[in-house]
Amino acid sequence: MKRAAFFVIAGPACIVGYGLVRLWGRSDGTYGPGFDWQAAHLVGLAGMVAFVPVVLALAGLLRPGPWRTSVVAVTLVGLAATMVQFGADIVEGLLAADRAEMSALGRDFKSVPGVEVLFYDVVPQLFFLGLLVLAGMLAAHRRLPWWSVALLLVGIVLPAVTLDLLPLGGLCMAMALAPTLPALRRDDAPDQSETVIGSSLPESP
Repeated sequence: MKRAAFFVIAGPACIVGYGLVRLWGRSDGTYGPGFDWQAAHLVGLAGMVAFVPVVLALAGLLRPGPWRTSVVAVTLVGLAATMVQFGADIVEGLLAADRAEMSALGRDFKSVPGVEVLFYDVVPQLFFLGLLVLAGMLAAHRRLPWWSVALLLVGIVLPAVTLDLLPLGGLCMAMALAPTLPALRRDDAPDQSETVIGSSLPESP
């Protein structure tokens, strides 16, 4: 699980990067289609891919059971839907000649029955909900401090308020998941220790 520690850092870092590139692209008022749009969405897609091993690694810190399996399955379904959303945005950016055409392509895709529910409005939210539930389970088993759950919730809610807060949301997610890094680097099994992971970290200034 040592490799998983890298993804715990990389996933939120890509969300930060996605937000920063997006802000840079919007700074001239002509965000999408073009290099800035593609760069932002490729970084965002990389972040979603990185969260697959993150979810599996977080689950690995818990004892096996049907509840854990169900939460992981739901989370990965939401993550897959989010990847499709990013992929659609990338394809639309490649095919469109201007912003109006890109918007039209997006409307055409969303007009397909079920697409908006599956890949935009409902199913992608299962990723964030599942991640939050996993964090809560880890906190309940003293594998994460409780403040991580609250901070993760803040990191999820901020971009929902406005996508301009994506960099701050990614930072919150990174700090929330950071207490798992020592256990992942040690390849701890969930029945080997009942220590609160966060207790080994230095206190925040």
